[in-house]
Amino acid sequence: MLIGLPLADLALLLVAGVALDLLLGEPRRWHPLVGFGRLATVLEARLNLGRWRLARGALAWMLAVLPFTLLAWWLAAQAGMLMQVLVHVLLLYFALGLRSLREHTLPIFRALQAGELDAARRLTGRIVSRDTLDASPSDLAKAGAESLLENGNDAVFGTLFWFLVAGGPGALLFRLANTLDAMWGYRSERFNLFGRFAARIDDVLNLLPARLTALSYVLLAPRGGHARAWHCWRTQAPSWSSPNAGPVMASGAGALGIALGGAARYDGVLEARPPLGLGRAAAPEDILRAWRLVSGTALLWVLLVCAAALLAVGVGVGVGVGVGVGVGVGVGAGHA
Repeated sequence: MLIGLPLADLALLLVAGVALDLLLGEPRRWHPLVGFGRLATVLEARLNLGRWRLARGALAWMLAVLPFTLLAWWLAAQAGMLMQVLVHVLLLYFALGLRSLREHTLPIFRALQAGELDAARRLTGRIVSRDTLDASPSDLAKAGAESLLENGNDAVFGTLFWFLVAGGPGALLFRLANTLDAMWGYRSERFNLFGRFAARIDDVLNLLPARLTALSYVLLAPRGGHARAWHCWRTQAPSWSSPNAGPVMASGAGALGIALGGAARYDGVLEARPPLGLGRAAAPEDILRAWRLVSGTALLWVLLVCAAALLAVGVGVGVGVGVGVGVGVGVGAGHA
């Protein structure tokens, strides 16, 4: 671990951060990521112009991310024990978005179940960039399920992974980088050069978490879905435009046994996306099924970390006892 904390301590901090997210959800006012997004908007407006846009984008990324990450690292390293705990737990809480995923997607499911199509379109439009004004119930269910599966990695599992690697500062670094990719990482005329650095950094940071997420979806697939999820991951992910979203969404769609991907309309233009998953078209209940897969994966990760921590403590105790016995026997033999 880059922060030098024992795995047992890190596991306790992780459990505390996840519990805080589930208990409180995202802050209703003064959310740090909202403030960060406004800062990113100002930086982009000031720097995304003229020549050298690739270099300007890299500079903007560093100005946005590095000061906060370094400050978090300094606070975690310099503070006393109680303050260290608070820094790590609060940073993980602010970076996580598990409860937020539920709060933004399950209302879509409930609106579709109640036949409130206009409300479902409005709610879906808040979380995806595709056009939803004329979307059918199946289109909205597909958008909700895709958002849950992909953001399960971006808002939850990637954050947990980097917390385990580098504590609260690691979780913060990942979440800020992922936010800038979501804001700048487009291949449009405006962002193709300026946002390329943000997109590549996010690709690198997400490389391992995305594949661990995809593997988790395979393992937690409903009965009979394990092989299908693995097959979809291996055969469909390479066709997806994002090297990390592809494995996550293909595996998740295969696990649920539904057809995702395919055509979607963005800014009035119909975009032909590769297919993801195998099976029937998405239905409203698949939003709920996708949430259960994501929340189950979160529980799996927490349990695995706790199990690893208990194992590490047990091994450490065993080694300590063994060394103590060995030293005692050696000393006794010397006196004899």
